[in-house]
Amino acid sequence: MSTRDKARAGARPHHAGPEELVQTAAMARRFYLDGKSKIEIAEEFGISRFKVARTLETAIRDGLIRLEIRLPPELDAERSDALRTRYGLSHAIVFTSQVQDPGGAALVTRRLGAVAAGLLAEIVTEDDVLGLIWGPEIEALGPELTTLARCTVVQLCGVTPLRPVDANAVEAVRRAAAVSRGVAYPIYAPLLLPDGATARMLRRQPGIVEAVGRFSQVTKAVITVGAWGPELSTIYDALSDAERENYRSQGACAEVSGHLLDGEGRIVAPELTERIIAISFEELRRVPDVILLADGSQRAAATAAALKTGLFNGIVTDTGVAEYLLA
Repeated sequence: MSTRDKARAGARPHHAGPEELVQTAAMARRFYLDGKSKIEIAEEFGISRFKVARTLETAIRDGLIRLEIRLPPELDAERSDALRTRYGLSHAIVFTSQVQDPGGAALVTRRLGAVAAGLLAEIVTEDDVLGLIWGPEIEALGPELTTLARCTVVQLCGVTPLRPVDANAVEAVRRAAAVSRGVAYPIYAPLLLPDGATARMLRRQPGIVEAVGRFSQVTKAVITVGAWGPELSTIYDALSDAERENYRSQGACAEVSGHLLDGEGRIVAPELTERIIAISFEELRRVPDVILLADGSQRAAATAAALKTGLFNGIVTDTGVAEYLLA
């Protein structure tokens, strides 16, 4: 054993005295609370910046300094960051949800709407044109919007023919425009038409032309995802049993903006797109920020397929979906 090792072996453990403790606490206040740099702290205390760094590291290790990151309990910071990293996203927010939550799926959707509304209030600016797709999540988002920068709001698709048009996407668009004190461009038409000829005719109607003409100006879009099952997709619910099974046999597992996707994110049944009034994937690819809203474990596989399209640079989802995406 070397002389130095013997000295270390025989040395008594270091116990910080009162002066060292109060000085360490002062350094910690300067660095963590006052925003001072290590160089500034070193100059103030007459020591090297390396000594400042070692002092702070030792204080954390020994428990003198305790760092706490406090988020609202409904936000899952760890999974949010993991999703952002895994999928290369600019925006990723995961909120906590439990299967046994009172209110079940409806409560989870309301939480999704509240978190998404908070995100829009944070990222939408006066230079933006905000596009909203149809979906229960958008309906949940509408009432939660209490503040929004002044912007134009565009409806990105028609509504399901199974529900009244004044109770869903149109109302959400109106609500967002009213909160932002901007102009609204709603679409008073169904999402899915009986045939391509009817859809083409409706696209030529003045009010619809005005809204569809704004698709190319959208800078932030909020899109929902549907799974291929009853009450999980507006397109699924609007089709006949024979059509549903036909598209299922072709691999349909997800619906985004009226377009059907297989598990790899590829469009299934392109002929169906002739019957819808909605923003196209080509148009969505030109939108700088496209946020996906997804909730419920039944939509987890569909959400994975949607992300594979490469359309999205943001997501708001619950812990169940996030766990599936990260598995």
